[in-house]
Amino acid sequence: MRSIFITIGLLGIVAMGCTTKEKPGGAAADEGIAASNSWLEVVDAKRYGDSWEQACAYFRDLVPKEQWERQVAGVRGPLGPVLSREVASAEYTTKLPGAPDGEYVVIQYRTKFQDKADAIETVTPMRDQDGVFRVSGYYIR
Repeated sequence: MRSIFITIGLLGIVAMGCTTKEKPGGAAADEGIAASNSWLEVVDAKRYGDSWEQACAYFRDLVPKEQWERQVAGVRGPLGPVLSREVASAEYTTKLPGAPDGEYVVIQYRTKFQDKADAIETVTPMRDQDGVFRVSGYYIR
């Protein structure tokens, strides 16, 4: 199974290595989860170009829209539709290896796709220049 790790992932950032944790249920973590859920709805609807447009500026600067559309379609397409998804963990951090300092929420979901029963999706929203959390990284394993 191919994995996808877009933008921040292209720089070799992994969900591990989070160094600053906010208390569970903190406002920033909640904002990150809300942003991630909204963005995943767009990806689930196969609106890959829209998901690129809704990603953070850092994401869009690193990955051209057409490249993103090809990569995500190539990985998500074979998995089929999402049957269920639940947040397994969410960690707030201000530092990730290989990424600029900022505010991030590293979220892992337990996801069941039609053609892959046990997947872990990692979505990493970051606080964008305008103060709003937007997705900066996505990985499926």
